[in-house]
Amino acid sequence: MVADPDRNPSLSTLRPPDNPAGSGQARILTGRTILAVFAHPDDESLACGGTLARAADAGAHGVFGRAPRGERGWVGEAARVRDGDLGRVRTNGLRDAAGVLGVADRGIFDHPDADLRWAGGPELHDEIVAAIRRWRPDAIVTFDADGLYWHLDHVGVHERTLSAVQSLGADAPPLYLVTMPKGVMRELVDAAHAKGGASADSSLWGIAPEVFGFEAEPPTFIVDVRQWIGRKLQALKCHRTQMGPQNPLAWIDEQEARRWLGVEQFRRAPTERSGEAILEQLGEPITSA
Repeated sequence: MVADPDRNPSLSTLRPPDNPAGSGQARILTGRTILAVFAHPDDESLACGGTLARAADAGAHGVFGRAPRGERGWVGEAARVRDGDLGRVRTNGLRDAAGVLGVADRGIFDHPDADLRWAGGPELHDEIVAAIRRWRPDAIVTFDADGLYWHLDHVGVHERTLSAVQSLGADAPPLYLVTMPKGVMRELVDAAHAKGGASADSSLWGIAPEVFGFEAEPPTFIVDVRQWIGRKLQALKCHRTQMGPQNPLAWIDEQEARRWLGVEQFRRAPTERSGEAILEQLGEPITSA
């Protein structure tokens, strides 16, 4: 049985209004650059693919910064990796997802998968600083401290991105931290199971859905991405090794995705320079009841 969102304050608070935002959206971010720093190919699409697509339609120049290539990641049942080079396949998936989301540039930081928090920390820090100096972004987006679901590579990317931005002091652009609404992935998985598509023992890459958003910092604003949800789903499907037929995400349609993935939530990192509001131009503040 699908949980009632009205009984979950974290979901009902984040539920977008009845009319999707963005129809005839002005190009309010023309001339702006947004650097999205994540760990594995597909993290960007799940965490904030809708916001990146909406920002691109508003005129922003998007850049992906990626740490490992995901060469040790999960492989879905339908995927075939002919030469054994999973990292290459996942990098190609990132390229295709970038095209769907309207992200113009990509930078790959070549670090071993599944070791980011403990190995190569200073090098990754320096590479992120170099990426900031190269692309001169007006805003940076990365994981919050929970890494969406406490994946250590994600946590490591959060830590290195935060330290890189903090090291720039007053010259740093604003840093936005993204989290998942608590409980939303449980509802999504239950819905996929109820449809009889994904089997009852299927999961999200072997991760318990309750872990998504668990003990995450509260967001300060949300972005309504329901008008862009088709592109978010399409971008996720570009990562074909991650989206096998038993993945519950493969079984939800756009209407269902708008319900559970139709908002993406953020907070600004506490850095020395607050900077100009960028993503806030696309979103709505969360006000306490």
